[in-house]
Amino acid sequence: MPKILIAECKQEVSTFNPHLSGYDDFGIRRGEELLGYHRTVRNEIGGALSVFDADREVEVVPAYSAFFITSGGTLARPDWERIASEFLDGIRAAPPVDGVYFCMHGAMASEEELDPEGWLLEETRKILGRDIPIVVSLDLHGILTDRMVEQSDAIVAYHTYPHVDFFETGQRSARLLLRILSGEVRPVTAKVAIPALVRGDELITATGLFGQSIRMAQEIEQSPKGLSAGMFIGNPFTDVPELQTYSFVVTDNDPLLAEHGALRLAESFWANHEAMRVPLVSLEEMVRIALDTTGGTLGLVDAADATSSGASGDSNALLKALLGAGYSGRTLVPIVDAAAVRQAFAAGIGGVISTTIGGTLDPDRFTPLPVAAPVRLLADGRFRSESFGEEWLAGPTAVLEVENFTIVAASHAVNLYDRSYFLAHGQNPANFDAVVIKSPHCQPHMYAAWCRRMVNVDAPGSSSANLPYLGHTRCPRPIFPLDAEVSFEPRAKHFPHHP
Repeated sequence: MPKILIAECKQEVSTFNPHLSGYDDFGIRRGEELLGYHRTVRNEIGGALSVFDADREVEVVPAYSAFFITSGGTLARPDWERIASEFLDGIRAAPPVDGVYFCMHGAMASEEELDPEGWLLEETRKILGRDIPIVVSLDLHGILTDRMVEQSDAIVAYHTYPHVDFFETGQRSARLLLRILSGEVRPVTAKVAIPALVRGDELITATGLFGQSIRMAQEIEQSPKGLSAGMFIGNPFTDVPELQTYSFVVTDNDPLLAEHGALRLAESFWANHEAMRVPLVSLEEMVRIALDTTGGTLGLVDAADATSSGASGDSNALLKALLGAGYSGRTLVPIVDAAAVRQAFAAGIGGVISTTIGGTLDPDRFTPLPVAAPVRLLADGRFRSESFGEEWLAGPTAVLEVENFTIVAASHAVNLYDRSYFLAHGQNPANFDAVVIKSPHCQPHMYAAWCRRMVNVDAPGSSSANLPYLGHTRCPRPIFPLDAEVSFEPRAKHFPHHP
């Protein structure tokens, strides 16, 4: 009966967000609590468990899970050290196992350790030895470092953006691990580094040019000797030494086939990379569009403050511009401002507070905006994502009205890649003339399919799609689009199967 250890350490950060992440930004689960929670949600571990639970020969050994409540800024050193220590303690405390499934993101970074996932894998190898197979699932926005590939037996990545295959990625990982354990396959990996940081609608895998590379990867993965294949476009806001795009292919003991596949993927991606940018409109142009638009809901995309990409969530840039222009449409705005929420709770529902909103976490980019606001709703900020059932914890949350603007203010940032934050607090975006969407892409039915127009705004923020604005200092150079005339000579790097 094979024993399989399961552990998770998952966060996506923007190193341009000055507000450091901490231990309290994670949901920590151990043992049976880890299994009980993940069997209720359609995420990667949930998918892996669906495969393991269906095999009566498999015994699952839950170790440790640190799952980000939201993305955020660089993880503070003492908090990273605590999570790392607890993670490895969970590995040490486990009984002897035959294999390991790790669920990770790939775009974590702490103040000193810029490859936390690779470090955890390396330390796990020291504990378990080289003979225990390790399969790791990662977000395609991860940064596929050499150490991550060297210290694992196989990598499995999402194939969709917006992400709808969390569960399926876990299933693919679990099935591959079982094949390795049975001796059926011996993985070898090749990867190719591509000097590009990309954004934009062409990354939508169902409709964009990036989907061509993903479908090629799926064909490779489903071929007779293919085990796993995909693309890592990185998180452009996680400025670390290996940040760029990567193709990778894992085959059954066929390094030449892996190399050929990884090169084909890289070349298909590079052929389209220049189209992978976002046409942005200025704040002034956004205001003009808003004033000229009538009927339906206007989607104002503030991806520069996308909490799911690691931004702070406290941007009031769009709110300030619309207020200043006298825009009269009913507008729904998400914002993080713990101090304003505390005042709202003190005043109670129906009370009116004089406060400032925004600019509390990233003060160099955002200035607090003075407002007078009636308090319309108070809540504990605990709710489930409408997409996959994950539990989000926004902390105490208040719905405030500032003239024609309805502000849902949270104490802590949560992911905003669906509408659950609004809906959980009584606000249906479809009932507004405009809604500020702090996510670069959501599933189409969330907004794009029914909004009258989607406007991508060039606002300040630590996850701006205007990448040259951010000021990268660590990633490889030259790189598109930070530098002019970037050349690409594809070279594959090989990673053999562990004995």
